[in-house]
Amino acid sequence: MLNLKKLIFRQNKQKKTSLDENYYLASQWQLMAQKFKKHKLAQFSLVLLGMMYFIIIFAEFFAVQGLTNYAAHYTNAPPSKIHWVDHTGKFHLRPFIYEIKKERDPETWRKIYKEDTGTIYPIYFFTRGEKYKMWGLIPGNIHLFTAKIKNGAEDGSDLLGPLFLIGTDMMGRDIYSRIIHGGRISLSIGFVGVLISLLLGIIIGGISGYFGGWIDNAIQRVIEILRSFPSIPLWLALSAAIPPNIPPLQVYFYISIILSFLGWTGLARKVRSKFIALREEDYVMAAKVAGCTNFRIIRTHLIPGFFSYLIVDISLSIPRMILSETSLSFLGLGIRSPITSWGVLLQEAQSVQNVALYPWLLTPVIAVIISVLAFNFLGDGLRDAADPYK
Repeated sequence: MLNLKKLIFRQNKQKKTSLDENYYLASQWQLMAQKFKKHKLAQFSLVLLGMMYFIIIFAEFFAVQGLTNYAAHYTNAPPSKIHWVDHTGKFHLRPFIYEIKKERDPETWRKIYKEDTGTIYPIYFFTRGEKYKMWGLIPGNIHLFTAKIKNGAEDGSDLLGPLFLIGTDMMGRDIYSRIIHGGRISLSIGFVGVLISLLLGIIIGGISGYFGGWIDNAIQRVIEILRSFPSIPLWLALSAAIPPNIPPLQVYFYISIILSFLGWTGLARKVRSKFIALREEDYVMAAKVAGCTNFRIIRTHLIPGFFSYLIVDISLSIPRMILSETSLSFLGLGIRSPITSWGVLLQEAQSVQNVALYPWLLTPVIAVIISVLAFNFLGDGLRDAADPYK
């Protein structure tokens, strides 16, 4: 018994020694990764965001309906009810939906939809549906799921059913599909805007903090002027400068530039403060004595010294960009049809009467909330991991 206790004690001591060695011999990035693994909410947010970006990359495959397609017979239709048991009590191995018909409420004369139990549309997965062009280049017609009657049309083709997971809007467009297509704009514009802001912030903030003097004073005064403007009036002024007759895709790039023009100032000040703290370090002075150029010192020695903080700032800046684009589009100053975004979807649902009668039009709000919270939780996890010694 005594020998067993000694053996267990030695094994625990060896494990502890091994853990200590791994800790002290690990690099900065390894320590960050170990601490990030302890933040379960950040890990879940990373997986969730990975799934969201995977879906929007292949939006045409995951969406039931194309961006410009609509079903004129199903305007403002409620979410489809998916059944496994039909009206006779028979269980079906494949889920299905019923055909829906429009009727008028005899009291309010409002248009309502009722299920027609005489027609059943089975739901198939990884099957052919509406035609599309993946990323506008690759033609295809395979969808994740569709509801259809095979060979049900008069010409022998498949007859697609009214499958609307979240309902339709006033033009009969599937909201579920439009949320996926809109996410491609709303989630990507954050990365594009942050990338431009990152470049401007590092370059301008680095010059300000590294050289100091009158250059620092001039740059800081410009930053103070830009930050003193209220956001919405500045958005209005910059958006008014966009020509009204340009293609919608160009509007996307202009909006990215506008958001970047407003977002680089905060990062520039953070970079400036870091450069001021690091430029007097011994390894920087040694690089100067060795004859390194200023550009090489900034690129090789200063920026890597706080690169982890830049990653945290990026993760926290993306949700701000998403909310800014959503606000611009909601105000009618951002993306325009036929290109859509979550802000455009909310702008189309801003009528109180429509929301009261058709509450599913507000579903894009849930997508915005989930993505913003996921980015914030991921940023919190990265911020804790950026300082693994605490």
